[in-house]
Amino acid sequence: MTRFPGCPGLRRRTVLAAGLAGAAALGPAAALAQGWAPAKPVTLIVPFPAGGTTDVLARALAERLGAALGQPVIVESKPGAGATLGADMVAKARPDGHTLLVGAVHHTIATSVYRKLPYDFQKDLAPITTIALVPNVLVVNAQSPARSVAELVALAKAARPEFSFGSNGMGTAQHLIGMQFEQASGARLLHVPYKGSGPLTTDLLGGQVTMSFDTVTPVLPHIKAGKLRALAVTTAKRSTALPEVPTLAESGLKDFDIGTWFGLLAPAATPKEALARLSAESMKIIQSPEFRRRMEEIGAEPIGNTPEQMARQVREDTERFARLVRQANVVLD
Repeated sequence: MTRFPGCPGLRRRTVLAAGLAGAAALGPAAALAQGWAPAKPVTLIVPFPAGGTTDVLARALAERLGAALGQPVIVESKPGAGATLGADMVAKARPDGHTLLVGAVHHTIATSVYRKLPYDFQKDLAPITTIALVPNVLVVNAQSPARSVAELVALAKAARPEFSFGSNGMGTAQHLIGMQFEQASGARLLHVPYKGSGPLTTDLLGGQVTMSFDTVTPVLPHIKAGKLRALAVTTAKRSTALPEVPTLAESGLKDFDIGTWFGLLAPAATPKEALARLSAESMKIIQSPEFRRRMEEIGAEPIGNTPEQMARQVREDTERFARLVRQANVVLD
């Protein structure tokens, strides 16, 4: 079982310590970064449709990063294939610091889920910094009779046809969470993959799918408005944005702890000076009080670690999710 949202086996204090250590590393990085500045607008590729957590985080960072770099930072959505289309686009982009990926834990899962990818996530993309960690939450339409995880499981076991759960795509964290929920609860669920949180949330509100395990950010306004009902968070600790919502472990599914991290990456051959400048500026923004307040509003936990720390996180997640994917026998062409 994983020990921290999006970082299997990695405890909360370790990730937060990495963010603090990142602040101390700004000095050398800032010195190296003095020789590079963008010559034109910078594009942040979001591999999901607009409206999801990745898009919200990208836009929160883009405005501030543009001011720091002296060039506009544009957010562009390139959804599809479990976030791999956008990743492939950035992996093959000109490595000059002007095209970046807002990646996520989903990309470390895709490495094992897909038989063949047109890129290598660890070799073809260079980490810049982790932006934030976001808990996942089990939600149902407010019209659902289920008011607890136990009630939902009982209804799901009796349902004919099977209850459906939506995810952000095949091989994403939400897909694996749904599979783990099946294994832990004994309920049979029908997986319905979407291109991202935006269309998934629309169908959940409309009753086209029964439930989802999405990140807190896109569903939080609908939970507060009473249109969706949060039954549990999928992390070991309760979400600060939903303190009254229990964890799955508190709800009877022991040792359940998965969330989602989001980070900034560039094509691997991007000059070191460009990577250093992008990292230094991004880390300063992410660790600022203003950005932290914005993250609290959307239920996210800002990180802002170094490229080396993010690279280690990607490597460890890729290895651990590979074991989980093998156990679940999830393979896509």
